Amino acid sequence: MTTNLSRLTRQILAQARHSLQAHHLTRIARCLRMLSEKKIWWRSHPTSNSVGNLVLHLEGNVRQWIISGLGGAPDRRERDKEFSARGLFPRRVLLARLGKTVAEASRVIQKLSPDDLTREYVIQGFRLSGLKALWHVVEHFAHHAGQIVLVTKMKRRRDLGFTRLPGQAIKASRTRKLPAI
Repeated sequence: MTTNLSRLTRQILAQARHSLQAHHLTRIARCLRMLSEKKIWWRSHPTSNSVGNLVLHLEGNVRQWIISGLGGAPDRRERDKEFSARGLFPRRVLLARLGKTVAEASRVIQKLSPDDLTREYVIQGFRLSGLKALWHVVEHFAHHAGQIVLVTKMKRRRDLGFTRLPGQAIKASRTRKLPAI
């Protein structure tokens, strides 16, 4: 039983790392490279968030929940600043900050044990297990990555080719232009 639990834990942790680093971060980085500096900070409405704000928010969330919450590093997050920023950071800085944070979180995740996943933590005022914290971050990251992809599709007016069925040609999905909204 212990061997199976250990194997399951390794699989869960590997999938969380893959989801954050290889899947969603890669898409976010590609979207940032496709948008002009101006479009990175575009807001559809004064109460909505720009892609830049979402990137800052993801960085803050991953740092607070994984690096600080599960990893024990000091929590210095200033959440309100993630949403109030208006064009303060160029693309290269956003990419570097989010990439560094996800890489650091990945190292924390890799070191987690079954006991760490069942242990209780208090993060952002919530009392929850390590597994729930990890699950929250992966789900939250995916949610905002999807928003970034949607904004990029809207601004570029084209399919980005991220999703396709096995056997579909990649080049066809990357070149198909979408109608204006």
